[in-house]
Amino acid sequence: MSSERRPGLDRRIIICVSIVTALVLAAGTVLTWRTSRVVRQVVTDQFNAEQLAVARGAKYFVEREFNHLKRSLTILLQYIAVIPEVSTLAPGKERLVSQVTESGVRTIELIDPEARTKWVYIANDRLVSTAPLDTDSLPPIPSDFFSENSLWFSRPVVTDAGITLTIAARMPGRTSRIVLFHLDVSWFLDPFLKTVHSGRTGYAWIIDGDGIFMYHPNRDYVGESAFQVRERTFPGPSYNKIHIIQGEEMLQGMEGTGDYTSTWHRGKTGLVRKLIAFTPLRIPGEPPQLWSIAVSAPAHEIEEAIWKNLYWQLTFLGLVAGVLVLAASTILYLERRWRLTLEKQVHARTEELKRSEENYRSLVESAEDFIYTLDREGRFLSVNSFTAGFFGSTPDALIGKSIYRLFPEDVRERLAQRVLHVFEAGTSIRDEIEWMNRYNPTWIAVNFMPLRDEAGKVKAALCIARDITENKKLERQLIGAEKLASLGTLAAGVAHEINNPLGVILGFCDLLIRHKEPGSQEYEDLKIIEAQGFYCKDITENLLSLARLDRSEKRHSNLAECIQDTIRIVLHTLEMNGIQLATEWGPDIPPVRGDYGQLQQVFLNLINNAVAAMKDGGVLTIRTKRGPGGRNVYVRIEDEGFGIPPENLDLIFEPFFTTKPEGEGTGLGLFVSYGIVNKYGGAIECESRTADAPGEKSGTIFTVRLPIAGRGET
Repeated sequence: MSSERRPGLDRRIIICVSIVTALVLAAGTVLTWRTSRVVRQVVTDQFNAEQLAVARGAKYFVEREFNHLKRSLTILLQYIAVIPEVSTLAPGKERLVSQVTESGVRTIELIDPEARTKWVYIANDRLVSTAPLDTDSLPPIPSDFFSENSLWFSRPVVTDAGITLTIAARMPGRTSRIVLFHLDVSWFLDPFLKTVHSGRTGYAWIIDGDGIFMYHPNRDYVGESAFQVRERTFPGPSYNKIHIIQGEEMLQGMEGTGDYTSTWHRGKTGLVRKLIAFTPLRIPGEPPQLWSIAVSAPAHEIEEAIWKNLYWQLTFLGLVAGVLVLAASTILYLERRWRLTLEKQVHARTEELKRSEENYRSLVESAEDFIYTLDREGRFLSVNSFTAGFFGSTPDALIGKSIYRLFPEDVRERLAQRVLHVFEAGTSIRDEIEWMNRYNPTWIAVNFMPLRDEAGKVKAALCIARDITENKKLERQLIGAEKLASLGTLAAGVAHEINNPLGVILGFCDLLIRHKEPGSQEYEDLKIIEAQGFYCKDITENLLSLARLDRSEKRHSNLAECIQDTIRIVLHTLEMNGIQLATEWGPDIPPVRGDYGQLQQVFLNLINNAVAAMKDGGVLTIRTKRGPGGRNVYVRIEDEGFGIPPENLDLIFEPFFTTKPEGEGTGLGLFVSYGIVNKYGGAIECESRTADAPGEKSGTIFTVRLPIAGRGET
């Protein structure tokens, strides 16, 4: 009986075991398959997030370089506006033009519509040529576009030579001339994008607002339509996915990730699924342009490890299908092993993403720009070290603190308006902010941009700013130099016209004195007239001295001896006014270019002004040092006087301008000194601060830069 039941029982057991085994195998297979899909999606999303960070980083550097190019072109416009002849652009352009040509500006055209002439500067040939103006070749610039210091950006133009972006501007001043800068887009973008990598073989590419490839590793794609070139080059497969991403997201200024099918990757052809992350790229200027930068990489590079583990999982499950216990044990073993492997891979990917984020953080930390984020109330959410160091603090100390407490009240209101605009309008805004940082004016060019969460709501305001104080100083110096040159010519002309009748007056006065008895009233009156005439003649001589200076002179002087002789002249005056003299002589000061007596007049004027400013005594410090590069010598004269108000700093070198009481000064000392130093290729700069509150320090610093005398100069 039992022997008859055993075969059936065995069969039932085998069937049950087989069914259970099959169910377990099926369940394990389904579970493994679903888990692998989830893991693949998680890893894919993480990789795309990393690609998006790469795209944002590349976008930041491209936009920053566009802004830098824009500022360089603005400064170059100021230079072009002050040159006397357009034909002299090439010899004098090296330091200014080299900055923009290295960025990709291949050609500069100066258009004169009235003369129907254009001057063309070609960067590679380093020369300026003149050609008749063909108005049909001009870009379609709106007639009502131009304003002072504005830049117009054309749409990219594809030619046989490459892709060109034309930047137009009106020459500063009352002129109809137009300057065209032709930018080689491929040359401009290549340094930033050729080194961008994602995964092992991923790369970056850019399309403009019309869907034209501005950059792509496949050179045959550059300048072609992103909606046509793939189908024309590799016909057959459907490109609907990438067309939808490009047309409905990238060209609309959206940021995101996705995947698509392609037939080309790093020179290899064939169907390949790619992961893509993209972000909008905003080109500065008017009218604004919106491009899009994308980073893509083959999906199989991410999925190889997952598919490999899935293959081994199914293989082991198939080997243990005959034995339930062994199958179950094997499944448990492989499941545990698979999970450990998966955890290691996820950990490795997480660490890689973390390192990538740290790399970008280090870039932000090492940048010499202000980079920080603010909440709606203006509190710091993040801040880089450069920003914290500028305000004399640390990033940790600034987090959570209000940025408004770092600025004066008028600047606070302006910043608050800009931050509120970003949160309410959700758009970027640029501004230039000026404030008094301690004793010196500071200029900051700042760009406020919105940062959005997944729902598209503005969660923070990203602020990227740069200190442009030196640029503003340079602009002021250029304007001041033009103004002083005009005033000098005018003053010299007026002095020459006055000098002639003065000579006649003094001559006849001398004849009358000879016929008068010394000591008589008439004699004394004529002597007074003669004295006042000579006083007027001295004033006109000071003005005419600028015009009479021979600019071909190449005299040189011992600077230390010149200053020491000047000090001997004023030493008694310093002692009488209770002023202490401190000197610091730099080592190995060579002879400088300049006439000994004229330079002594410059230093005597500066020291006398310092004495007049220190009514209650103080310390007068004179320092000399050799400048960097060994081409110039600097003389620094610093006093502790009452200082010069900011509104007078731009006027001190003008003729007849003085703040001294009537009878104590003519207002010609600094004007003549400026002309003497400028004649020998030098410069005078002034820094000053006034005591706005009791206990604050005040004083003025004049810095005289003189070129070192060359060999053969006498």
